[in-house]
Amino acid sequence: MNVKKALEVLIKGKAPGPSPSFQIFHMIKTLELISYLHVGRGMLANKLGIGKGATRTLVERLKEAKIISISKSGCSLTKKGEEIWKEVKKIFPSKIQLEKSDLTLSNCNVAVLVKAKADKIKLGMEQRDAAFLAGAKGATTLIMKKEKLVMPSIDADINIESSVVHGKIVSSLKPNEGDVIVIGSADTWDKAEYGAIAAAWTLLNNND
Repeated sequence: MNVKKALEVLIKGKAPGPSPSFQIFHMIKTLELISYLHVGRGMLANKLGIGKGATRTLVERLKEAKIISISKSGCSLTKKGEEIWKEVKKIFPSKIQLEKSDLTLSNCNVAVLVKAKADKIKLGMEQRDAAFLAGAKGATTLIMKKEKLVMPSIDADINIESSVVHGKIVSSLKPNEGDVIVIGSADTWDKAEYGAIAAAWTLLNNND
């Protein structure tokens, strides 16, 4: 299943109306919440940090795409929705919160594991910019290469293994050769998570 196309089409504007005020990271967070919790629009709006109108539009588009169903108890994933979420989890299987350190940019930091996408990384600038546009202060990108986490930048001499969060990243996310770790940093945990997801999303291509 082409997860990228299936979800990105839902965040596009529909003529003659304006473009929706939610982004792909809101969509991913919505699917995650609904995957383990029957949640209504009001709670979704609070959890996502967007307005009720935007949440209503998001939910309606997911329903129209037959990704979720709606009942009195709240929203739930359909069979199609479960398949999409399963594919998302294959690409982004885990995430963790990290304290401020020499590898992070702020007090709130969320690291996302992206499977087998190291070949998509250049200098990490695209991921940094995507995180910034999502409301984060930026993103730090690491790749697993020859059993070590390295920074794909000119600062190749930075000893990542000496970082206080290195052990937590490796033990919790368990990256393999060719995997990517994207760390979103922000003043709040929500923005840090959105920044990490937005940055990680840039690594997907149209075949994912």
